[in-house]
This record gives sequence, C-alpha cells and structure tokens, in this order.
Amino acid sequence: MWAAGAQSVRYGGSAWLGHYPAWLAMQAGYFKGEGLEVGWESFGTTSARVSALLSGNIDMAVTAAPAALAVMARGSRHFAIVGVPENFGRVEGLIVREGANSLQDLKGKKVGVTFASSAHLLVLNLLEQSGLKADKDVTVLNVPAPEIPAAFQSGQIDAAAAWTPQFNAVRGMSGARVLADDTQFSLYKEYGVTPGPDVLVARRAFLDKHPEAVKGFLKAYFRANEQLRSQPDSAVTPLVALTKLAPADQLEMVKGADWYGAAEQRSLLDPGGKYIDGLQKLAEMMVRYGQIDKAPPVREWVDPAYL
Repeated sequence: MWAAGAQSVRYGGSAWLGHYPAWLAMQAGYFKGEGLEVGWESFGTTSARVSALLSGNIDMAVTAAPAALAVMARGSRHFAIVGVPENFGRVEGLIVREGANSLQDLKGKKVGVTFASSAHLLVLNLLEQSGLKADKDVTVLNVPAPEIPAAFQSGQIDAAAAWTPQFNAVRGMSGARVLADDTQFSLYKEYGVTPGPDVLVARRAFLDKHPEAVKGFLKAYFRANEQLRSQPDSAVTPLVALTKLAPADQLEMVKGADWYGAAEQRSLLDPGGKYIDGLQKLAEMMVRYGQIDKAPPVREWVDPAYL
C-alpha cells in the first residue's frame, strides 16, 4: 500500500554496487522521509534496464555510462543524467599470472573479458597505450562475466579483465596479480572517468512531471551515499539482503568504491566541467573502438537542476 499522498517512483536495480545507495535509502527509510514510495524492480542486464527506462516502465535507474552513451548515440532524448553515485575504479582491472610484469608480456597470450563491457574498454585502452593490437599481438576472447574465474583457473585464458565480484575472485587465486586497474585507464588520469562509470538517470517525462519528487529522491539518495562513505559497517546488514554476499565480502565491496555525496554533484555534473568532458571523451573512444557509430554531445543529456 502507498502511504497517503506519497509520490511513487519506480527504480530499476540489480545487486551491482552502483545500486547500493538506492537500496540502502529504501531500507533506511530515507525515501519515505521525503514523502516517496520507491518501488524496486530487478533487471539481470543493463540493456534490459535501459529498455525499461526508455519504454516508461521505470522512472529512475543507475546504468553504466557506456550503455547510456550507446542510447544517446542513437538519438534517444527520453532520459537525462541527474547524478553520479560512485567511482569503482579499484575493483575492476586486468589480472595476470606470475611472470607477466607488463602488458608486453601478454604478447601471444589470451585475455578473457566480457565484450561491450567497461572491462573490455579497459583492455582495448591498455593495449592501445602499450602499442599493442587486439587480435594481432594479443588474443582477446569474449567470456561471460560469471565464467571468467573458472576460465582463468583452468588455464583457458592467460589473463582476465573483470569487475567485482569476479575481479575479487580471480585476484584471490594462487599466482594471480593485478597488472592494471581502472586508475590506469587513460581518461581516469586526466578526467577522473573510468571505462564504465555509473550514472544515475531519469526519464525526462518523469523529471518534467514530478520535479519535487526527483529533488526528494536525490536528497535521500545522497544521504545513503554519505552513510556508505562514512559508516560502511552500518550498511552491511541491509545490503546483504540484496547481494547475498558474506558480510566481510560485503564490507570490502562498500569500501572498494569512492561514494560521491551531494556536495560533489555540482562539479561532477557541471556541463562545462572536467567529468562531463571525460564522458564526452569516453564516447569518442567508443567510436574509435567500434562500439558506437558516432559520439553524442553528452552535455545535452546532463541535467543538474534537481540537486
């Protein structure tokens, strides 16, 4: 039952860490405190979540920026970027076996990664930075994320690029070491943008019709981010209900990301600022790597008016 007079918001999520703030804000009653009834809809894939947003089945969601950029590249104006939840650059990366000390050591080797993912962009960018060519110098194989740990352990691949929890699983194997993480991504160094940064998006129709509800949502949402950042232990129990992780692993996940509070959002979403410039460069990189046809003018999809 909706509380009397409460505005309903349909949120699209999953167990990925980018959705922790919304889940935590629901469990802690932060949304209720803003007069909102937030409904949670789970999606197994980013593409399904984005489709639901575009078709009007959900109002707000977090999505990896490359998925949003792909939709922008097709000209869709149905949504806007209204926030940046976190940076998870330390829990995604390229893991190799002992003896491989540089990217040059991967010549003639097989790297497993999920194609069209942030980790795939990372691999292509690392190879480019090192003067190596995918499928000429290094064989890059498409491995679904859940299968990456087994493929690495069995020796089907010599190196693995993944994000958490697969990143943590492979990193913990005997003889495995992290060769590079997202902080070695070329755009991270200059713009603070990782290969697949999460963005909080909302349907434009919902933004236009319920601006006060969106402001309330963001207020509660970034309150949850402050909790994740300053009191990570307090977030473990509510999050385990979503992720089914062991408490110690859950705490490691929370601490592995840099959570952005309300105070950082204005500079992150400044249409002329460094971060949005970085997203623009990310779109141009996706064109260069053949993942989208053209780079959209990203700032036209950014709307900081609800902060």
